[in-house]
Amino acid sequence: MAKTKKSRAGAKKEAIKTAIIGGSGLYNMAGLTDTREVRVKTPFGDPSDAIVVGTLEGQRVAFLSRHGRGHRFSPSEINYRANICGLKMLGAERIISVSAVGSLREDLPPLEFLIPDQFFDRTRGRVSTFFTGGIVAHVGFGKPTCPVLSAHLAAACDRTGIKTHRGGTYVCMEGPAFSTLAESHTYRQLRFDVIGMTGVTEAKLAREAELCYATVALITDYDCWHPQHDAVTLNEILANMASNTDNVQRAIREAVRSLSDERGCKCGAALAHAIITDRKVIPAATKKRLAPIAGKYIGK
Repeated sequence: MAKTKKSRAGAKKEAIKTAIIGGSGLYNMAGLTDTREVRVKTPFGDPSDAIVVGTLEGQRVAFLSRHGRGHRFSPSEINYRANICGLKMLGAERIISVSAVGSLREDLPPLEFLIPDQFFDRTRGRVSTFFTGGIVAHVGFGKPTCPVLSAHLAAACDRTGIKTHRGGTYVCMEGPAFSTLAESHTYRQLRFDVIGMTGVTEAKLAREAELCYATVALITDYDCWHPQHDAVTLNEILANMASNTDNVQRAIREAVRSLSDERGCKCGAALAHAIITDRKVIPAATKKRLAPIAGKYIGK
């Protein structure tokens, strides 16, 4: 990546529509040019790192390292609200998320990809909503990923020759420790497909922010259930992640190159009928905090 300029931003919007959140192993985006780092100040605090805005395949995009460069934040420490809000404040309408996962199925081997269409939440104590402090919103979450963006992403992976599975359930655990054997067997009995530590929290917040959200799940290991792979080690995961990094970057570049300007989904109206609180009783401070997320529905 070329030398990057640095700046700060409040609610200023860039001419971007697509954001990329990089997970373990994906701390920068190859092919980005004309880049600058933006330190976004959100009402929910600071994102994990500076957001890198640049040009990818002729499109202006934003890239954010979920764990921070150098991998400073565990899954439980990530300020997910600031990450999603910061990307929306820069103008993003879509989020392509990259996440390292363990496989819960024999036929989903390491080094292959999966584009999940369902999540199962096993996290504890994370703040996974923007709507607190005197306001309540109930967004639809039956289909937690954007079907249009997910299909586009899967097709891009296919065109780059990467073995990619369409659909499946990503069970999101708290971490940072990996599963116990009992947990891993239970998830398999429940017919979950892959396991990770970040996806569901991002997806919930992206839906509240009316952003399209899709995940490329990079399979790095068989968790601990597999008799020939019963001791998940960080070294194994990191080695497989390194092998997957070039592939996922190629797939993202292909996806960005062929994205339509029109979203063609319902994600952009997720809040239209979700806010149940009487507008007259919402505290002024809450309206101000939620202005980047729901200002058009509740005022500022």
